[in-house]
Amino acid sequence: MKNPDYQRDKLVNLGPETLADTLLDLSSRSDDAAAVVERMTSSPKENQKRFKSKLAGLKRQRKFIDWRGAADFARRLEELLADLRAGVQQPQTGVELAAAFFECDKSVFERCDDSNGAVGDVFRFDARQSFIHYASQVDDKEWLCQLLLKLYEHDDYGVRGELLDSASEFLPTDSLRSLAEVMWEQAEQEHQIATDTWHFNRWFYGVKTLARQLKDAPLFEKAALTSAPEKPLAVCIDIAEVYLESGDAARALSILKDVPKDNPHFETDRDALLLAAYKKLGNNEKAAETAWRIFRRQRGAANLDVLLEVVGSEKRQWIIDQQAQEIHLAERLDYASARFLMEVDQTDEAETYILHRAGQLNGGLYELLVPLAKRMEESQHLLGATAIYRALLESILARALSRYYHHGVRYLRKLDDLAPEVSDWRNLAPHASYKAGLLEVHARKKSFWAKYETSS
Repeated sequence: MKNPDYQRDKLVNLGPETLADTLLDLSSRSDDAAAVVERMTSSPKENQKRFKSKLAGLKRQRKFIDWRGAADFARRLEELLADLRAGVQQPQTGVELAAAFFECDKSVFERCDDSNGAVGDVFRFDARQSFIHYASQVDDKEWLCQLLLKLYEHDDYGVRGELLDSASEFLPTDSLRSLAEVMWEQAEQEHQIATDTWHFNRWFYGVKTLARQLKDAPLFEKAALTSAPEKPLAVCIDIAEVYLESGDAARALSILKDVPKDNPHFETDRDALLLAAYKKLGNNEKAAETAWRIFRRQRGAANLDVLLEVVGSEKRQWIIDQQAQEIHLAERLDYASARFLMEVDQTDEAETYILHRAGQLNGGLYELLVPLAKRMEESQHLLGATAIYRALLESILARALSRYYHHGVRYLRKLDDLAPEVSDWRNLAPHASYKAGLLEVHARKKSFWAKYETSS
């Protein structure tokens, strides 16, 4: 792909007339290009008028859009927001129109299948950024708070809450705190009348997200425990995280002590927060203990880096050597261990590890094995790659699913190509005898062998 700066310079050199003619030609053949040309050649007033017209049409439309049309529908919504940004300079008007777009969420989501999330992302990113752009320029913050409250009150599809999560980008501290107070009052009122917890918990969530932006950990804790008085572990984790973000590592640490070490659902989050807290408090001994626990739970290059930050980068090779010894002692094949050895450039060790456990390779786990085979091949560890490609091939033939035979053919051709480069087969059968055995065992799979013979 050519450098964008280079391409831009070349386009500029073409001159305005050539570019104008090309754009017009594109617009005659592409709806997306036509929309861009129309927006570029319209006045701000015309763009604003078109936004309002399209928005009104959006509310009236009833035709259902299935998952196949969702991406195109999302692009049309993006174009609609582009008209807004091109048509409005006055901040308050921009906020009102962006809010009107959010108020179309029911019309949008009830008539489309947004399984891939493309439509929701338009609200969460494009529409949110448009709102923030204008809201950050509005002087009347009280009016802005009232509008935000109105939007959030009817957030039945979970996209308007994105605005509240970003409130600190367009509201000052005193407005955020006033908004949190109003939401707390609203939560208490609904607590008295609501028949389910969702209604008042929505307001408590609002208080929590504002408290987080204010770095007011006590307020966050109060809201979290009021909405979940049973104090589940997930809430404890959240509270500790906010205290840590707010600079109170000691309080975060005291809360984390209530979270069991061996709880499989929260141990990863707990240890990540513990490590951050110990580091902030300067407790290197406990930080190292926690970093080791994280690394041993999930051995990998990223967690090795986390460990080395605490114990010192000079221990890198010692740790790698120690881990390699432990990995080789285990009889059972562990794909994460093989991947770790590859990640830390111990490819010789990884190949030896795989070859000694070649009989345990599960060719059905192609998502794990294909990257390993490619890494082996790239580093010229062809025997290790051969063992993995054989496992992948044998899995396909054993299942006898003809729709996957083209993958098997590719693996066998790969083995054909690798074989001449292998001088020492060690504990693997040489390619010729392996292939002969394969043909004998799977002789009846004539469609596979036919595909193989006709492949190049």
